[in-house]
Amino acid sequence: MFDIAFIQEKGNGRLAHENALVHEHCVRIGQPFELFTPKRLLRRQLPLTRRSFVFGDVDITHSAMRQLKIAIPDTSCYPKALRSYLHRRVWTDTLGVLRQRIDDGAAPVFAKPASRLKIFTGRVFAHHSDFYYVGSTSWKEPLWCSDVVEWRSEYRVYVIGSEIVSVDHYDGDVGLRPDPVVLAQAVAEYTRSGEAPAAYGIDFGVLSTGDTALIEANEGYSLGAYHIGSEAYAGLVFTRWRQLLESLPTD
Repeated sequence: MFDIAFIQEKGNGRLAHENALVHEHCVRIGQPFELFTPKRLLRRQLPLTRRSFVFGDVDITHSAMRQLKIAIPDTSCYPKALRSYLHRRVWTDTLGVLRQRIDDGAAPVFAKPASRLKIFTGRVFAHHSDFYYVGSTSWKEPLWCSDVVEWRSEYRVYVIGSEIVSVDHYDGDVGLRPDPVVLAQAVAEYTRSGEAPAAYGIDFGVLSTGDTALIEANEGYSLGAYHIGSEAYAGLVFTRWRQLLESLPTD
C-alpha cells in the first residue's frame, strides 16, 4: 500500500468517474486516502512523498510529478513495436505544413498534437476552414498525421504488465469486437520491446476492411475509464504510479 492516496475532487466531495473508481477501491482495501482540490496541490499544500499516490486529471498529475521531481514520460501514442498494427500510414508534420498541403489539394488527413496533447482535439482536416478549430496554435506545432480510415468499432484495452484486465467498447458497433488473438499478440510484442509502461491502456478498433487495428496507446497514470471495474482500474493506475516512483533516485 501507499502511505496515502491523494484523489482529486471537484469540490464538496464530488468525484469524476475515474476518481470514484479509485476511491471505491481504496475504501474496499483499507488504503488511507485524502480528497484534494486542484488549488491545494498547485499551492503545494499536499505533503507529497515517494510513498504517496496522486490521482487526478492529466494537468494535475503532471503538476504532482513535477513536485516529486518525476520526469514526465514521453510515451508515444504510436509505439514503434506496434506500427505493424496501424494498417494506415502515420507520420509527423507541423501544423503549417499540413495547412499548406490541404490548401494545395491534398487528400484529407487525420491529425492531432504530438506533444502538447490538449491544445486541440484530434480531427480530420479536409478544407482550409477546418483549421479554425486549432485556434491560436503555432503553425510550428508538431503533429501526428495519418491517413483517414473508417472505424466501425473502437475499444480500449486495459493492461497490467502483460495481462489484459478489461476490453471496453466506447464507439461504433458494440458487436464488432477486435480480434482477441491480435490483441494478445500486440500486448506480448509491446511487452517484449521494452517500450511498454508497467500498466497502460491501448485502443484498438475494427476497420471497414475487417482488420483489427491499433488506434493509439495511452499512458496508465491518468487514463479514461469506460466499463472497467474499480479493482482492475485502481490496480492499473497504482501499478503505473509505483513504476514512476521507482524511477526516482534513492536518497
